[in-house]
Amino acid sequence: MARPLGPVRLRRTNYVTLCIGAILCLFIIYFLSHTGSSSQPANATRPPTRKPAAKSSLIGERPPVRRFNLNNVTITPDPIGNREAVLILTPMARFYQEYWDNLLKLQYPHDLITLGFILPKTKEGNTATTALQAQITKTQKGPAKDRFRGVIIERQDFDPPLSSQDESERHKMENQKARRASMSRARNSLLFTTLGADTSWVLWLDSDIIETPPTLIQDLAAHDKPIIVPNCYQRYIDPGTGKPAERPYDFNSWQDSLIAQEIASKMSPDDIILEGYSEMATYRALMTYMYEATGERNMEVDLDGVGGTALLVKADVHRDGAMFPPFPFYHLIETEGFAKMARRLGWHATGLPNYKVYHYNE
Repeated sequence: MARPLGPVRLRRTNYVTLCIGAILCLFIIYFLSHTGSSSQPANATRPPTRKPAAKSSLIGERPPVRRFNLNNVTITPDPIGNREAVLILTPMARFYQEYWDNLLKLQYPHDLITLGFILPKTKEGNTATTALQAQITKTQKGPAKDRFRGVIIERQDFDPPLSSQDESERHKMENQKARRASMSRARNSLLFTTLGADTSWVLWLDSDIIETPPTLIQDLAAHDKPIIVPNCYQRYIDPGTGKPAERPYDFNSWQDSLIAQEIASKMSPDDIILEGYSEMATYRALMTYMYEATGERNMEVDLDGVGGTALLVKADVHRDGAMFPPFPFYHLIETEGFAKMARRLGWHATGLPNYKVYHYNE
């Protein structure tokens, strides 16, 4: 049986214990606040921090923020007077000294010119890269007037479809689709990685163009056309007379024909029309045959297709999305496909049949 609880006794409050507890609380609060305020001098800024480990040399320093006012980028018929930047792009498989010598003769201010090159990773491409780098080093260390604003060298990350770059092999009809698709990829890679925010003009100049007027850039720009191409010829020794002569070289600048359009309408989607081959007679009007010895050098003609041996393009055409299709585009490819794509975007091509540049004769 449970024992009943007796009366509850309350313990008397000990005021000494309460005082000691209060004093201890005040001491703890004072200690904590004093430690926090005196842990660093009043004039100290921040405690020293450990420096982060050095970044990999592959990453480098972050570039500063750069601002470009594209309203100040002009594209005019007077590119020198308006100090307009020009990007010269050259896909290169072989290096020709005559090409570089002609480049140096251009009378456009070199401090407004940026050069861009792309070369294949082949034995021949390695040889060309070495020769190109030697000339670049020589030029960029030479007189200030000869130095270019900048030089970019790129290497293709895909294998070329042809093992030989001999002219006879390059121009075989059965090699054209694969060869020109590869050329398109190289051109696009070079274009997309080098086009600057302040670029006004892009000059496509093949590595085997060894002779042009020194005023090539300003001459073509003066026409104020979005896409303009001169006539490409080749100097040679006539075997019949033993005397110097000239012959047409680039057949990719043309005006379309009804016959060519009919041929295209009967093709499968992956087929392309090629110009300059008897096996595929298109009966297009070729600019190379429009040359008149006594004609006006600045005479213009409208074109539906263009070649890329020497091709001046307003940078805005490329910025709008016009590139070199590595696939059949309306049965056209590479530079001819580029002209078609540009036209679909509202840009038209112009040719100068009496203004000539010259291709290397192998």
